[in-house]
Amino acid sequence: MENEKLVCKTCGKDSFITGQVGGNSSHANIKPIGSMMAFGSPFLMTFCKNCGEVVSIKVDKPNKFK
Repeated sequence: MENEKLVCKTCGKDSFITGQVGGNSSHANIKPIGSMMAFGSPFLMTFCKNCGEVVSIKVDKPNKFK
């Protein structure tokens, strides 16, 4: 996604930023099913700086699920 020029499908602007949901604590992190003690991984969301339309959601540390 970094190599292509993104254009927002909602507002037509081309300015995007990436933010994080979750983090150091386990609140809002995605966790393996059935694992109560795992901290899991935060989500990274890329969204339009103008209108907030989300264009990408990624798990920051997918290796936590192996």
